[in-house]
Amino acid sequence: MSFDSQALDTDTDSREYDDVSEDGNDEDMIDEQCADAQAPNESAYFRKLQKKLRRQVSWAIRDFNMIEDGDVVMVCVSGGKDSYTLLDILLLLKRIAPIHFDIVAVNLDQKQPGYPEDILPAYLNEQGIAHYILEKDTYSIVKSVVPEGKTYCSACSRLRRGSLYGFAKQIGATKIALGHHRDDMLATFFLNLFHGGALKSMPPKLLSDDKQNMLIRPLAYVEEKDIIEYAKLKEFPIIPCNLCGSQTNLQRAIINDMLREWDDAHPQRLASIFKAMQNVAPSQLADRELFDFETLSLDRDNDERLFEGDNIQAGQTDSLAEIGLPVSPRTQTFNPKFASDKPYSTKTDKAAQSERKTQKIPTINPVI
Repeated sequence: MSFDSQALDTDTDSREYDDVSEDGNDEDMIDEQCADAQAPNESAYFRKLQKKLRRQVSWAIRDFNMIEDGDVVMVCVSGGKDSYTLLDILLLLKRIAPIHFDIVAVNLDQKQPGYPEDILPAYLNEQGIAHYILEKDTYSIVKSVVPEGKTYCSACSRLRRGSLYGFAKQIGATKIALGHHRDDMLATFFLNLFHGGALKSMPPKLLSDDKQNMLIRPLAYVEEKDIIEYAKLKEFPIIPCNLCGSQTNLQRAIINDMLREWDDAHPQRLASIFKAMQNVAPSQLADRELFDFETLSLDRDNDERLFEGDNIQAGQTDSLAEIGLPVSPRTQTFNPKFASDKPYSTKTDKAAQSERKTQKIPTINPVI
C-alpha cells in the first residue's frame, strides 16, 4: 500500500496554486479525521491553511517516495518555524496515512550562549512527542575555525549534519526529515548559480555520500510565507538562532530579499522557477558529463527539404561548383495558399526574375 492510496491530494498540475479539492467522499472523510484532532475554536482560515500544507507535504512524499511502510522518521527540530511546521504536519499525516510509520524528534543543543534549552523539551513533552535532546558544543568549534568576517552557516551545518547522521543510524531511524522548504531550495539554487558556478540545489530526497542515511525534505512544495503564517497561528515557541542570525550581509539573506521582491512583483515567478528545476533538459545545457555532446552525429534520410521562399540568389557560382554545392537550388512556395500544382519550382534565378512584374511606386501630379 502506497502513501497516496487514499485521496490525500488533488490534480498534480494545480498543486502550486490551488488548495481546493475536487475529490469526493474519501477527501471529506480525511477532512473529518483532521477536524477531530483540531480544537473547536480553530478558525476556518487556519483549517484551510493546514489543509493546503497537508496536501503539499503529502504530494512531496508521494512524488519522491519519501516515507514507506515501517519507516522510523527522525525529524530534526531546531526550534525554528520550519522544523516546528514540519513536525506538526507529519504528525497529522501519521494519523491519517494508509501506511504505518513512526516519528521521533531530535534536537541538537549546540551550546550557544543564552540558548533557552528548556523551551523545546517543554513543548515536546507537552505534546507527548517522542524525542531526544543531543548536547554538543559545536558553537565553540565553529567560532574557532571560521575566520572573522566569514559566514558560519556552512561549517555549522556540516558539524550538525555529521552528528545527526551518526545518531540516526544509532537509533535505527530509516529517514532523516529536514525542514527546508521550497524557498530554501530556490535560494540555494541561486547561491550556487551566482557564487558557486553550478546548477544545483537541495534535492527533495538525498542519499548520503556514504549511503548510510536517507534525507528527505517533505516541505519541498511549501512556500515560506505559508509556513510563517502557520507558525503564527499555531503559536510555536520559536527559538532564534544567535549564531548565523547575528551576522549581517549574508549572501543567502540577499538572495531571499531578491526572491521576496520577485514574488511581490510577479506572483507566479517563483513557482515557474521551481517547476524548471523539475524539468531539466540536459541536451540544452553545456554539461559534458551530463550529456554526450562529443559523439553527436547526423542521421539524415534521403528526403529533400527545399527552401520555402521566392528565390535563391547564388553568388560566385564557379566557387560553389568547385565546392560541389548546387548553383541553382530549387525553392518551394512558402504560403500554401499560393502554391501551384507543382510541389516546387525548378526555374533558374534569371528565369524567375524575368517573370516577376515590376511594381512601380504610384505618383501624384501636384497640379491635380
